[in-house]
Parts: sequence; C-alpha cells; structure tokens
Amino acid sequence: MPSPHMDSSTMFSLSVALAMDAFAVALASGICLRRPSAGQTLRMSVAFGLFQAFMFAGGCIVGLWVREFVEAYGAWAAFALLVLVGAKMIWEGVKGGEAGDHCEPRDPTRGRRLFMLSLATSIDALAVGMSYSMLGKDSIWLPATVIGVVCFAFTVAGMRLGCMAGRVAALSRYAEVLGGATLVSIAFKTLLGV
Repeated sequence: MPSPHMDSSTMFSLSVALAMDAFAVALASGICLRRPSAGQTLRMSVAFGLFQAFMFAGGCIVGLWVREFVEAYGAWAAFALLVLVGAKMIWEGVKGGEAGDHCEPRDPTRGRRLFMLSLATSIDALAVGMSYSMLGKDSIWLPATVIGVVCFAFTVAGMRLGCMAGRVAALSRYAEVLGGATLVSIAFKTLLGV
C-alpha cells in the first residue's frame, strides 16, 4: 500500500514534470516577444504558477469525491492517469515543431490569451491531482504550493531563455518529452508503492 506521504524527491520530480508544458510555452513566448519585459515575464509566471497550483488542488478535491468509488482500484487509476498524461506530453513533444515556428503578433501575457495558455498548461495538474487524492495522500496544499512555485520558476526561466531564440528553440520539444517521461516513471513508482 503506498504511503500517504509524498517524499520530497517525488514531489519535486512531479512539480518539474508538470512545469514542462509551462516552460515550453514560456520559451516559445519569449522567442516570439524577442525581449519580454519584466512585467510580461511576471504576468505569465504568476498566472501559470497559480493555475498549476489551483488545478492540482482542484483535481485533489474532485478525486476525494470519487475516491470511495475507486478505492479498490486507486493505485491502478492513478497509474493510468499519470501514464496517459505523460504519454500525451511525450507525443506532443515528439510531433510538435520548434518553439517560435508559429509566432503570433498579439501579446501572450495579457487578457484572454494568457487565460487560455494558463488553463492549457495546467490541465495535466488537474489529472495528476485526481490521481494523487485517489491514493489517499493527506496533504493537498503543500504539494500544490511546491508545484506552483516550481512552475513560476520554470516559466521565468523559459521566458528568459526564449530571448536567446535560435539556440534554444528546440528545448521546448525536449522539455515536454522529459516531463512526460518523468510522469510515466512516477506512475510506475506509484503502482509499485515505492
């Protein structure tokens, strides 16, 4: 039976894996904006970090509602969700073009575009939150906070690296593949209860 506590290395690995989508989008945004201002970087980083944290917490809450129906299969349900999310990230990283291939003139750090990007990069956190709660993990807010802070940091890094354009454009693809592979490895670790 898996422990109700998530060890710090797993929590950090999970946070980094979930931050890879945000990193890839921030990298592409930095490339498109060429020289993102401190305000643009802060807006995107705060939005991505908050969405990531609250979507994870929301997934945990939804998972608690349905946990009684899947208690007997909780480890398998968590495994399946993590593998699906991880495989999707790997697939998107492998098939996607390089960051900056489809730059649009509008500022991605404002208004509806920022909202949609924040939502899109945090959907994975919702699914992972559900699997986390199905395993009977006790604390929601500590991992949610760590996930949000790590996502914030990776978004800042992505925006800054995006300024260097061509030399790092391919990183967005590899970031998603690495994030997906990390989630798949966590899925197997969860199933084995180690």
